[in-house]
Amino acid sequence: MYKSKFTLHNKTLAMEKTASTEHKSAFKIILLTGFIAGTLDGTAATIQFLIKGGKDPGRIFKYISSAVFGPDAYNGGFPMILSGVVFHYIIAYSLTLFFFLIYPKMPILAKNKYITGICYGIFAWIVTTQIIVRLSLLKPVFHLDQAIIAMLILIAMIGLPISILANRFYSKK
Repeated sequence: MYKSKFTLHNKTLAMEKTASTEHKSAFKIILLTGFIAGTLDGTAATIQFLIKGGKDPGRIFKYISSAVFGPDAYNGGFPMILSGVVFHYIIAYSLTLFFFLIYPKMPILAKNKYITGICYGIFAWIVTTQIIVRLSLLKPVFHLDQAIIAMLILIAMIGLPISILANRFYSKK
């Protein structure tokens, strides 16, 4: 009788360790995925800015800061650049966390990681342009060509990496 209680107790401890390990593993992959997606997206925005003839890539992140701080962000120097980087990564991590939360609950997402990534990139574009930007102090003018480029960037730099890494993570389970 004593032995079976001990065995049951060990199984419970083993299950708790497994759950703890899975949470740590999920936390690590979400951190890594958000960092990758945010960095890829920020890099793509910087390259696009420079290709268009921009001289100061810091303006990209000042633009993001201006969503909260208004036009004064452009005169704010490094603190505004830093806050723009922080806001940028908050959005990237939010998109990553949301995807990792819904992925196991929606089996259709595992059917094709590439189509899922494309769809999630479009979703990310909709969320950022139709919700986040509309709630901010930004009032951008819509240009179809810029919208298509932005959507393609979000597909390639946010949607696909998040989908591929989530698929890899959940496939190992």
